[in-house]
Amino acid sequence: MKTELLGKPLTGWRLRLYTVIFEADTRAGRWFDQALIAIILASVAVVMADSVHDVRLHFHWQLTLAEWAFTLLFTLEYVARLSCVRHPLRYALSFFGVIDLLALLPTYLALLFPEVGVLIDVRILRLLRVFRVFKLTAYVSEYQAIGQALRASQRKIMVFLAAVLMIVLVIGTLMYVVEGPENGYTSIPVSIYWAITTMTTVGFGDITPKTDLGRLIASAMMLLGWGTLAVPTGIVTAEMTFARKSPTTTTRTCQECLTEGHLPDANFCRHCGARLPDYAHE
Repeated sequence: MKTELLGKPLTGWRLRLYTVIFEADTRAGRWFDQALIAIILASVAVVMADSVHDVRLHFHWQLTLAEWAFTLLFTLEYVARLSCVRHPLRYALSFFGVIDLLALLPTYLALLFPEVGVLIDVRILRLLRVFRVFKLTAYVSEYQAIGQALRASQRKIMVFLAAVLMIVLVIGTLMYVVEGPENGYTSIPVSIYWAITTMTTVGFGDITPKTDLGRLIASAMMLLGWGTLAVPTGIVTAEMTFARKSPTTTTRTCQECLTEGHLPDANFCRHCGARLPDYAHE
């Protein structure tokens, strides 16, 4: 019986609520997403304002009331999402489900663990509320496009990072031999740290080569760093260009696995094969 309830087909008000919350291609869905984006940004602004001592001193009650108002809104949204999906537990354990929970949980935990407590610091809970900003990724298509490009190019990026790791390991070891502890390169890990800061063109200047050969190697690392930084950008840009040429997808979400990105005329989920919900695009 419990399994049937968790996987109950969406009909009636649950289907209408699901369409509003999860489908951004309808008029109501777009309004819902735009309103939620505004609420998220306002709530993050309240958290930031609350961290300023003078603002908190003069507007303590106003900030507290605003925080609780946002928390109640996010709580209602979270309950609505769980009530309209076919598998509430699956959504609760998903990435965005966890983010939704983190957006409201710290405020309630602050009631159980006040500032005088020794087990937890309320200031840390306040910082956790900034996780609300990650909810934006669910409603802004550009975030999703970047995420898809990163996922598509992750193997190429991993190969690139492996090559960079080998370079900094070899150059760091070489600099340890060339410069030695007397010039600040006290160990191979310290030398690798120098190689990373040099290749990324950060250059803190806390460790600098003193010998002519060391300066020659450092110069080569700086020039290599220019080209190295452009590689991952080119990989991700190429994937984004390829995705732009692909058929246009929508925000239609599968009720079974919550996968997005289906074609406008798709009838079944591209991931699990379940039938997609039928609704009129307004």
